[in-house]
Amino acid sequence: MAEVLTWVMQRRIVLADRAEQLRKELAEIDAEVARLEAAEVVIGQFIEAERAGEADDPHLDAELERVTAAPGSGGMLLVPRCEDGMDVDALPEDYQAIVEVVAGATEPVKAGEVSVALGKGTLPGQAEAVRAKLKRLSGRGWLHRTPAGRYSLR
Repeated sequence: MAEVLTWVMQRRIVLADRAEQLRKELAEIDAEVARLEAAEVVIGQFIEAERAGEADDPHLDAELERVTAAPGSGGMLLVPRCEDGMDVDALPEDYQAIVEVVAGATEPVKAGEVSVALGKGTLPGQAEAVRAKLKRLSGRGWLHRTPAGRYSLR
């Protein structure tokens, strides 16, 4: 009777291992099917655009170039690291405005104060966007962040 129990246990282990292998293989197949389905959709859209004469639209090409070559796309830094001799003009306009507000303050300012000065308000959703930009500016060397979370010029 012990031999039967041993055989059942061994068979269960073998089948459990095989089931795991099949699950992994099925996951890989599902991923490949999803990629092929996405390719079908894209190719179908291209064929439809080609039939409609829109496949080589110069306006779309110009827009694609503008979006992919703009700062912040393709791994380019939107906010460059501050180096000696760099001017605030190297920053995007919204970041320049933040630096101007901080520069105009007599003492270190909080994100909420900067948000109000920019006309955005003090609600959490409004101030958080400004706080994220302030952190980015301080991380890249444009501003100094105090331990209390206030910002000033370097």
